Amino acid sequence: MKLFDVYPLYEVTPIKGNDMVVTDNKGQDYLDFYGGHGVISIGHSHPYYVKSVEKQLEAIGFYSNAVQNPLQVQLAEKLGKMSGYSDFSLFLCNSGAEANENALKLASFHTNKNKVIAFENSFHGRTSAAVSVTDNPKIIAPINSCNPVTILPLNNSELVEKALSKGDVCAVIIEGIQGVGGLDEGTTAFFQDLRTLCNKYNVILIADEIQSGYGRSGKFFAHQYHTIQPDIISVAKGMGNGFPVGGILISPKLKASYGLLGTTFGGNHLACAASIAVLEVIENEKLLDNVNEVSAYFIEKAKQIPQVKKIKGKGLMLGLEFDFEVAELRKQLIYNYHIFTGGASNKNLLRILPPMTISKEHVDVFFDALIKILKSTNFKS
Repeated sequence: MKLFDVYPLYEVTPIKGNDMVVTDNKGQDYLDFYGGHGVISIGHSHPYYVKSVEKQLEAIGFYSNAVQNPLQVQLAEKLGKMSGYSDFSLFLCNSGAEANENALKLASFHTNKNKVIAFENSFHGRTSAAVSVTDNPKIIAPINSCNPVTILPLNNSELVEKALSKGDVCAVIIEGIQGVGGLDEGTTAFFQDLRTLCNKYNVILIADEIQSGYGRSGKFFAHQYHTIQPDIISVAKGMGNGFPVGGILISPKLKASYGLLGTTFGGNHLACAASIAVLEVIENEKLLDNVNEVSAYFIEKAKQIPQVKKIKGKGLMLGLEFDFEVAELRKQLIYNYHIFTGGASNKNLLRILPPMTISKEHVDVFFDALIKILKSTNFKS
């Protein structure tokens, strides 16, 4: 059997990771400025994380949600305290797409409606409901297109109210900061309008914090820059530092009942141990402070490069926009300077999503390489 060929792959085979560095099968080290799509939050193979997962695996790795699992309670309490959402409830699952599926399903149950408002350049996952609210027709199969969705431009409150006033919308879903779409984001006024309008029309506001959450933006959640409180918050990626885990934080106004949501693997013992360890490292090593300090340093360095036309994002969820497509630049960074970076649907955007343990010295290495490439290569716009 061979693999189903859906991923265009770089010719690099990582076999080991240590904090900001991944090492390939030839012994070559690479600086990781991408974190595997922003998944690696506390650094590769963090010793406390590894020890926590190993200890749990030696005890019990899995049992289903038919029995009590105190680790789930511990995780919920820790996450609630650190995020500022202690009065919310937590439902655990396995991935970001699954988190958004359950968020949308819960909103539909609560309102007894089925239409969703999402936004241009959004990405919310590849499964049925999640992909239907993603603004990319190329990945929406006919079976996914039956869900009623209205895609609107960001930062146009008038169009949102016009859509909501029809009375058939169950949810508005918005990323704290857009990821795959290219680091665009709603303004504070727009986020606040969404909260007001969702209240007015009894619609559930879902904040997709799958990539922008868990401290990556410089706050625990990116929507907290706008002083609003969504009804549901979806999380994944950095939550498990590589262990498959996701979840939704749910407002007290949405009521649980047996069988309403469910999962076999979600919230298993290993996933909880990994997730608790991530939160403890973020807290004990004051990683949010590091995110903000290194982010400010990175942005100042980026401002000194004339080819960078725009700096987008917040914290360590950043994008450098050029007036040329960055595919060749990324290739030179990985093959000639051994630095991983990311792309976006905006082909001119270089996406930066390093572990939150990154240092200013790592930033210096990145910019030294970037400057050398820009000086030696004539990129065409």
